[in-house]
Amino acid sequence: MGAVDMLTPVMVLAGWTMIILIWLYATRIPAMSKAKIDPQDVLQGDDLSSKIPLSVRQIADNYNHLLEQPPLFYAVALAIAAMGHVDALAVNAAWAYTILRVLHSLVQCTYHKVMHRWALFMLSSIALGVMVVNELLKLFG
Repeated sequence: MGAVDMLTPVMVLAGWTMIILIWLYATRIPAMSKAKIDPQDVLQGDDLSSKIPLSVRQIADNYNHLLEQPPLFYAVALAIAAMGHVDALAVNAAWAYTILRVLHSLVQCTYHKVMHRWALFMLSSIALGVMVVNELLKLFG
């Protein structure tokens, strides 16, 4: 196994993040237009969240969530690849993380059952933890 195996799930999650960004704008712009929201007014402190539908806000929230913990995933995956420590456990954990984050997005952006979303977040966090612990054991074990 090599760097490509480790970095493919990274690129898939980055691509997914771009899909969510497109979805965000494809829903937010029409919602703002329908609600007659001037983008300049939002900059002046008006609360956008109370003026657009929850289904639109959920997508924006998910995009923000994809910019919170996933950068740690990207850094860990890049470090594993750069140090040449790619193994089946790291690659499988990276794919698990990516798939679970995509599922997390789908739950949040569609039917938004909080406990389902939370379970997917926790499972993805465990997958990321496996990657970190596996690498730390290689470095210091």
